[in-house]
Amino acid sequence: MIIQEANFIDLPTPTGPMRTHRFCPAEGVWPAVILYSEIYQMTGPIRRLAARLAGEGFEVLVPEVYHEYEALGTVLSYDKEGTDRGNFLKFEKPVASFDTDALALINHLMERPEHPWKKVGTLGFCLGGHLAFRAALDQRVSASACWYPTDIHSATLGAGKSDDTLARSGEIEAEVLLIWGRQDPHVPAEGRRNLYDALTEKGRSFQWHEFNAAHAFARDEGIRHDAAATRIAWEMTLELFKRKLFAL
Repeated sequence: MIIQEANFIDLPTPTGPMRTHRFCPAEGVWPAVILYSEIYQMTGPIRRLAARLAGEGFEVLVPEVYHEYEALGTVLSYDKEGTDRGNFLKFEKPVASFDTDALALINHLMERPEHPWKKVGTLGFCLGGHLAFRAALDQRVSASACWYPTDIHSATLGAGKSDDTLARSGEIEAEVLLIWGRQDPHVPAEGRRNLYDALTEKGRSFQWHEFNAAHAFARDEGIRHDAAATRIAWEMTLELFKRKLFAL
């Protein structure tokens, strides 16, 4: 499907304007997915994933998750300096601010009079995987694809390193897809097991897939990229969104 040139909007939030990049098909009105980036914001790999999803028939919004701390349009580099800054901000920003960002995005999508769709999807990678999972606490989210989400198992997201995402996971009504790399040091086997057991105990609807791959294996830059695992996981993600979001 042909897509239009990417653009952006600056959504108001309680902590200031949040630049949000928008990708969508060239024509029509389509179901929406909020795509949460890694700690680096709108990098080339994230941009390509967003465009790829738009080409499948979705409106895709990619928020800049650190809009309160960095100039609008800032992209952090995949190097030590960028990684250190992204990790610092991940634990500097209050969880409440991540939540008000999610609320602004979902409200923007669902309150438009020309938007006929009843639900929204969330998708995220690394930090973004956690944010996609947490955004699904909102009942208007019907599908959430979380690729190697960090800090859910340890409850350490945000200022104070004390989030309640796992504790509140029983509130999620969306179907959740969780995708992992077994060679991911950020979410060890024990941490994955704790999350799996919690979702099972709470009776949530979820899919669970582990690959023999490293953290960030979908990032198509650098030595961690696993094209085969990414292709399979991407098809799983598309199946979820097409099944759950294409309903009036």
